[in-house]
Amino acid sequence: MRLRIVTPLAVVFDERVVSLRAEDESGVFGVLDGHAAFLTALAICIVGWRRSAEEAAREGFCAVRGGVLTVTGGPETVIAIATREAIAGDDLATLDAKVLTRFEADADEERMEHVEATRLQLHAIRRMVGRLQPRRDAGQFR
Repeated sequence: MRLRIVTPLAVVFDERVVSLRAEDESGVFGVLDGHAAFLTALAICIVGWRRSAEEAAREGFCAVRGGVLTVTGGPETVIAIATREAIAGDDLATLDAKVLTRFEADADEERMEHVEATRLQLHAIRRMVGRLQPRRDAGQFR
């Protein structure tokens, strides 16, 4: 089966693999050749794969910042991952300790910025609605 990991700017990985591990909101899952068609939204996680059944040590890893994973069948099973940011590597400890932590910190910062932007928008809407309210003395003509 073929695994392809892409970001908006690059193809990070495009090779044959025999198995894949990833994580979505429901937990960790695996994909083997012949898997049914599948679509899921990935969490911030490390995707792992094995390049051949004989070479268990030939594992690869890629830290992904969320994204979408699709599995399509046919003559060859194709796994495609589209993500905002991905960093491939062979050292799981480094990816887990440094990259995954940075991805999670970036996601937390984006959530905080979103909350602040929403708060400012709601404040502006409240002020506009307050200005649209009729004044109490508006019914009296002089």
